[in-house]
Amino acid sequence: MNDRPTPPDAFQLTPIGIIESDFPDKFGIPRQPGLATAARASLVLVPPFDDPLAVRGLTAFSHLWLTFVFHQSPERWAPLVRPPRLGGNAKVGVFASRSTHRPNRLGLSLVELVEIDASHGVRLRLRGADLVDGTPVLDIKPYLPWAESRPEARAGFAPEAPPTLAVSLSSEAEAVLARRPDGDSLRELILQVLAQDPRPAYRHGAETRIYGVRLRDVDVRFRALQEQTGPTTLRVVEVLSSEGRT
Repeated sequence: MNDRPTPPDAFQLTPIGIIESDFPDKFGIPRQPGLATAARASLVLVPPFDDPLAVRGLTAFSHLWLTFVFHQSPERWAPLVRPPRLGGNAKVGVFASRSTHRPNRLGLSLVELVEIDASHGVRLRLRGADLVDGTPVLDIKPYLPWAESRPEARAGFAPEAPPTLAVSLSSEAEAVLARRPDGDSLRELILQVLAQDPRPAYRHGAETRIYGVRLRDVDVRFRALQEQTGPTTLRVVEVLSSEGRT
């Protein structure tokens, strides 16, 4: 008989914490961790996991693995997906990709640990996270470079970091940022996120379109500028608050 045993209740997973991040929406999030070091995030542990004893010794490590759930992705999945690195048209197997559309919607992200605040519960402040605000985190493990860094490993269709685009801001956008107390860090975040080109892989040819990406509490509107013989530049045309013009 090939009857599969029913998994015991012990296999049910419970989030240990929730992410608070600079990314209110999925659109615009860097496709891998560490590509936007200006991105701020915190992992807020929830009871009963918010015991400071549970993170004792963690500050001895600079980087952490976070196992999380792609909670904004649909539960449906397909055996073939279209990775952005292949232009959004070529298909590979879902298990040969890092697609968010997975059978169990599990994700794995390597983030930098900045500090731990245990004054009220436990909050882990992170840098370089690629996680949407509200992401449920299932586990934390310290990163061990001697065991987990393999520069000689094959990387398939993604052998290196994707190329970046030049980004410029209009005078109106610069003026908005200049009035904000976090203007400098928000400007750096905008530059780093847009340099990764968050436009859909199939968008080429629609260079007149205005795109919008939400970062922190603002909506960043931008468009592509394509010179006849030069590379594409992304131009930020305005920065709006979530309720309207900043």
